[in-house]
Amino acid sequence: MSRLLLASNRLPVTVRMEHGRARVVPSAGGLATGLRRLLEDGSLGKLGGAWIGWPGLPRLPDDAVRPVVIAELRAMGLQPLWLRGSEVRRYYEGFANGVLWPLFHDQLDRIPLDARDWTPFSEVNARFADAMAAALRPGDTAWVHDYQLCLVPGMLRARSPDVAIGFFLHIPFPAPEVLRALPWRREVLEGMLGADLVGFHTATAGWHFREACARLLGAEVRGNRVVYAGRATRVGAFPMGVDVAAWARLGDATVARGEGVDAARWLLGVDRLDYTKGIPRRILAFERLLQRRPDLRGAVCLVQVAVPSREGVRAYQELRRKVEGCVGGVNGRYGTSAWTPIRYIGRGLSPEALAAHYRAAEVMLVTPLRDGMNLVAKEFCATRTDDDGVLVLSELAGAA
Repeated sequence: MSRLLLASNRLPVTVRMEHGRARVVPSAGGLATGLRRLLEDGSLGKLGGAWIGWPGLPRLPDDAVRPVVIAELRAMGLQPLWLRGSEVRRYYEGFANGVLWPLFHDQLDRIPLDARDWTPFSEVNARFADAMAAALRPGDTAWVHDYQLCLVPGMLRARSPDVAIGFFLHIPFPAPEVLRALPWRREVLEGMLGADLVGFHTATAGWHFREACARLLGAEVRGNRVVYAGRATRVGAFPMGVDVAAWARLGDATVARGEGVDAARWLLGVDRLDYTKGIPRRILAFERLLQRRPDLRGAVCLVQVAVPSREGVRAYQELRRKVEGCVGGVNGRYGTSAWTPIRYIGRGLSPEALAAHYRAAEVMLVTPLRDGMNLVAKEFCATRTDDDGVLVLSELAGAA
């Protein structure tokens, strides 16, 4: 029987150690959300497949805890790949999120001048390729996810030449002129071309990829196929969606419980705390609204949910301070004892709480500077079975 083997930087669950005991909790993020159905309906386990990824611990659990954790994960069809703290800092924080993330989001000024973590990045990708190769059986399909593992398809191809490999990128892919800034552009492209099928959220990202292969590798492009080193790789756009029926039920349940909006009318933002989301600009735009429309003071408020992200990375620590400073400045200048202009929630919310916020908002602001897809826009639309509410959507989000 053919099985599906997935690999992603993080598992769809996170292992936490609390008082010497291990807890397995769902992970946040678009990838985990979009593919969690594979776990919930048991289809991955029924097919004998596995999902390989880091369980979120900076170090291995002690000898007494580790077998229990592994058994619980294996029962869910999950295969942990343990990463040391130094590997997380260099492979994940240093190169994946310090170099590739800003590059792929056209933020060249955020790339460090002394990027040094290519070697650990390549070594961790090789560990993932080894784990997948060891788990493969004849006829299996390998599905590799996202920029952190962009070298894995090529590495896995070298280890298992006949396996069917898919690769999906969950973030934008830059234009060839932008990719030229990366000294390891050839290695990244060749790694992705190890797949039989490379998928993106949008046709534009696929076009950028094909053009980069042609211009930077000298590959031949035939329609939606890239021919390189004697192999053909198909390129396609496969936009990720949300479970519309489930979000609609959550939205309707919110109304049934009587949860609603307060006296002030809401503008709502729900984002990871990332510099690609444009949160400071959104706050400044809201302040400009209050300046130009004094009549709206006390009548409207901006509710900003900012889910902490990559808290060990300096750029994200600086962003958090900047956002909190912007919020405090606006509230200090315009707030009164009866009205707070910006209500800032610096944590994640449950799906039920999110649905309540979506239904309470009159205006949903999805205004990233650059985004691969953005599922928040789709979740908001799905909850609004009342056919009400306004979505302000950036043209630079894939969802546009």
